[in-house]
Amino acid sequence: METEEIEMLFKKYHEGRCSDEEKVLLETWYLQYNENDTGLSPDRVRTARGQVFRTLPGNHNEFLKIGFRLAAAAAVIGVLITIAVKLWLPQPPLTGYKADISPGTNKAVLTLSDGKRISLNDASSGRLAVRPGVRIVKKGSGEIIYLVTGKPGGIRPNNVTTPNGGQWRVVLPDGTKVWLNAASSFTYPTSFAGPVRVVQLSGEAYLEVAKDKRHPFIVKTRQQQVEVLGTHFNINAYPNELSIRTTLAEGRVKVSGSTGQTRILAPGQQAVLSGEGLTVVEADVEEALAWKNGYFRFNDERIQSVMRKLSRWYNIDVQYSSAVSPNGLNGKISRYKNISQVLNALEATKMVHFKMEGRRVTVMQ
Repeated sequence: METEEIEMLFKKYHEGRCSDEEKVLLETWYLQYNENDTGLSPDRVRTARGQVFRTLPGNHNEFLKIGFRLAAAAAVIGVLITIAVKLWLPQPPLTGYKADISPGTNKAVLTLSDGKRISLNDASSGRLAVRPGVRIVKKGSGEIIYLVTGKPGGIRPNNVTTPNGGQWRVVLPDGTKVWLNAASSFTYPTSFAGPVRVVQLSGEAYLEVAKDKRHPFIVKTRQQQVEVLGTHFNINAYPNELSIRTTLAEGRVKVSGSTGQTRILAPGQQAVLSGEGLTVVEADVEEALAWKNGYFRFNDERIQSVMRKLSRWYNIDVQYSSAVSPNGLNGKISRYKNISQVLNALEATKMVHFKMEGRRVTVMQ
């Protein structure tokens, strides 16, 4: 196929507009490309093609698909298909690689108002604590719920903190559901007795706020406040990120910066608070919610940003031995793969290389 035709088909496939005949044509080109250019045998490519085709853009399974944005769509397709095959078929470890690192798990620490600390991943399911008007229960692995049992005994702050390599879910006394990403801290009262429901977040969380028009729900982060009545949204407010990003999936929220700027978000929009002020952009909601749904999603993302995400989830120390490619990274990776599979896939782009020593990963050009 000519380059223009490849570009057209790739664009249509990415947008979900390919017909069955066009998909067959594109798949045939994929196989021809790999048989001629990747060093994989025809038999191995044909064996993998069913898995590979389901990992290309537009699909939503947990296989990996990733590739740097290159000048021509043909090159992008080649990278995507090569890496997908490399992930599905058994791979040797990285050069210099001695011990694999498993992905993060459900783990967190609950700190009660009296200072008592409970390791949630070590605690047995069932009742964790009883406080005036509320019972705290661990409901299986990865979730705690607050059950209102009577008249609140005053506002008592609790805190759930996830380490690097951890995540957790909390159901607040009003029924609000909170998903915490790795390296995050969430502070909230054991009862919402006042005119507003106020919580505090450092790190990243996805919230499904219980509707209560008489009691607005407010999330405070560094230099920002988000006010809602009942809605679904994600906040990324890590201290080592250059901006705070609030992405609205459903409902309506008001985002206020510390300088007094205020913006109202509609579903599909994202508020970005940075040194340049508070702005609103169209959001890639899939990317923003990817971590909560079990995968990483990169949309023209620099390797430095990618590695920050990996460092939090795999609890690794990232270093750079040289300047890295400025090209943006595009793709989708399951969060439940060992780090060797993720790094192997990144190396297959030929844009970056890694050296791994214990939990230290050195990024090289």
